Amino acid sequence: MKLKSNYYPLLFLSLIFGCSEKSEDPRITQKIEELRLEVAPDKRVALWNISFENDSLKGETDQPQALETLTSSLKADGIDYINAVEELPQASLGDQTRALVTISVANIRSNPRHSAELATQALLGTPLKVLKKEGTWYLVQTPDGYLSWVDAAGIQLMTDEELASWFTKPKVVFTPLSGHVWDSPKEEMMVSDLVAGNILVAEESNGKWVKVSLPDGRSGWVEDETLMPWEQWIATRETSADKLITTAKSMMGIPYLWGGTSIKGVDCSGFTKTIYYLNGKVIPRDASQQVNEGEEVDVDKNWENLEVGDLLFFGEKATDDKKERVVHVGMWIGNNEFIHSRGRVRISSFDPNSPNFDEYELNRYLRTKRIINKQSDGVISVSELLTNE
Repeated sequence: MKLKSNYYPLLFLSLIFGCSEKSEDPRITQKIEELRLEVAPDKRVALWNISFENDSLKGETDQPQALETLTSSLKADGIDYINAVEELPQASLGDQTRALVTISVANIRSNPRHSAELATQALLGTPLKVLKKEGTWYLVQTPDGYLSWVDAAGIQLMTDEELASWFTKPKVVFTPLSGHVWDSPKEEMMVSDLVAGNILVAEESNGKWVKVSLPDGRSGWVEDETLMPWEQWIATRETSADKLITTAKSMMGIPYLWGGTSIKGVDCSGFTKTIYYLNGKVIPRDASQQVNEGEEVDVDKNWENLEVGDLLFFGEKATDDKKERVVHVGMWIGNNEFIHSRGRVRISSFDPNSPNFDEYELNRYLRTKRIINKQSDGVISVSELLTNE
């Protein structure tokens, strides 16, 4: 029988791929997935990008204990494998696995390039964990656990020891919404701009002016009346109704910025996060994360159950074939009103007779959560921001 001319090439290719490719072992895939659900259910705050292919564990993770659990389990089951998983922080970073933000607002992106989506922001003086480097970009983790990329120009790499030394220095916090560090009290050349919540090291004072230093070694002068010693600032932070409303209303009209968490621009959850930060609490980054914190106080539009400072969540209700989808958040300020960032920071009302009536948000209202005076794993005190852990 005469074989077709394309038979042998096909046979050859099938033999090659049949020998070199092996399907994933379902037992191992299940172990990997079970651990992912345990240690990294939210990829925004934990890395567990692991797969098993051709007798090798591949990928990367910042969860070393979980990886040890996985490899121990494979050994116990008598499964032979090659461990090619990269544990983060990246070995090439050496001991420089910490960093401080060196500019007023660092833009932190979803991928290592300036054209990538803005994921979040971090203020001057914010300590970061550094996990890996790609070109001039670093994958970092913010104090609220968020994982994203920042350009090298926005941070100062440090060792644990260098960061610990910085922690011991006298700090001051910039309190107005915006301002500057000047090269001298004559205000002739700007060293850096500043926004509320920026943390600086105080070097010396001449009465009206304070000489400060930035984490990257630059120094300059800031008016004394705009600064507050770190200890005093922490002691005066209070998530009370009056404080939260005052802070929120001081940001009225600030433009909406996807990924923004500063007075240079805020998205909805960045706005609520900033309000709470400036009053002593670090809450999760996104609305879909914030909704998991605190105590639920309403799901039925019973506005009389709400208190100032409660967080209102909006989106799509759950159905038989899909989960609830939280896409927006605002803060209750009383009198049937809430303040939020949509287009700009604004006040909306659920009262049909109000000029601020917001039927759009009313129709997609989901629930309200209370964070104030409620114990919640994802909410920490700002005082914990400057701990060397």
